[in-house]
Amino acid sequence: MRHFTSRPALGLLLSLSFSVGAVSAAPLPAATEGDWIAPQFTFHTGEKLANLKLHYITLGDPKNPAILYLHGTYRPGSDVLSKDFGGELFGPGQPLDASKYYIISTDGIGVGQSSKPSDGLRTQFPAYNYTDLVQAQYRLVTEGLGVKHLRLIIGNSMGGMQTWMWGQTWPQMMDALVPMASQPTEMSSRNWMMRRLLVESIKQDPAWNNGNYSAQPPSLRLANAMFSVGTSGGTLAYQAAAPTRAQADKLVDERLSAPQTADANDFIYQWQSSADYNAAEGLSKIQAPMLVINSADDERNPPETGRLEASMKALKHARLLLIPASADTRGHGTTSMAKFYSEALGQFMQETEKPR
Repeated sequence: MRHFTSRPALGLLLSLSFSVGAVSAAPLPAATEGDWIAPQFTFHTGEKLANLKLHYITLGDPKNPAILYLHGTYRPGSDVLSKDFGGELFGPGQPLDASKYYIISTDGIGVGQSSKPSDGLRTQFPAYNYTDLVQAQYRLVTEGLGVKHLRLIIGNSMGGMQTWMWGQTWPQMMDALVPMASQPTEMSSRNWMMRRLLVESIKQDPAWNNGNYSAQPPSLRLANAMFSVGTSGGTLAYQAAAPTRAQADKLVDERLSAPQTADANDFIYQWQSSADYNAAEGLSKIQAPMLVINSADDERNPPETGRLEASMKALKHARLLLIPASADTRGHGTTSMAKFYSEALGQFMQETEKPR
């Protein structure tokens, strides 16, 4: 196992800091959107749902080697199109050049334009977990898009956790894996405690009315803002952005006055879906080389617990890139900015290239 410690990673970041300013994010090629319908989908509970819709976007030629991107909790698959992610990775000569690869990004069950509780079933929608999300992704990729092998799976946050699951469920299906802002160990500690409190704060609001509300319960906005500040953003970054009470108040006021686009039932399902996540027991099944990318200031996956490093000892071909904390990082949100790891990712893609 090769392991990037924080010191080599710091050297990488310093070299990137000089190049990032000189090279702007590349314009992205046009994306194609589509929907695939699973005539019948069986959830881990045994519940069945007819005509499960899975929305997706793609970039590039489907004849090229395929790359699957997996998004974070409640985030849509279109996250790949942001200038901070796709703009740093998909342009000409960049690590995941869309003229060389076929980029696939899905809206997971319960998110975006895929089937979700707010489509009409509300709390009668089947309770899903990460196993269901991964199985649906697999069916979309293989049945819907006809892709039988993946050059790379790269996922962020919840998508990172699902990347670990993909590697052990279909170990021969991919050439390489890049889980980010995640770890394979059981959902626990502050990470789960905060998720549980987030869900409970909405459920205990009388306006939620057991999911039968006519307007979004007020707790949704407040709970979401509190969870976001408490579990993402970075300690040093917040200190730089809000060094006085007045500036901190301004940030809070901005969050509380931002347009509310989430649905409370969707939100509860999304965060509850992580409850039984635990990819630790299947690590020995993973065959593909892995580049694990986390940030040192990740509030949900703090490196000082040692859990991730202990898990990596069970992997055959893996190394860790731990991005040092700074005023420029964003805690759990750091990995949404590919400038911090594009160079390491490009090197990893070269190392895992197979003769065609």
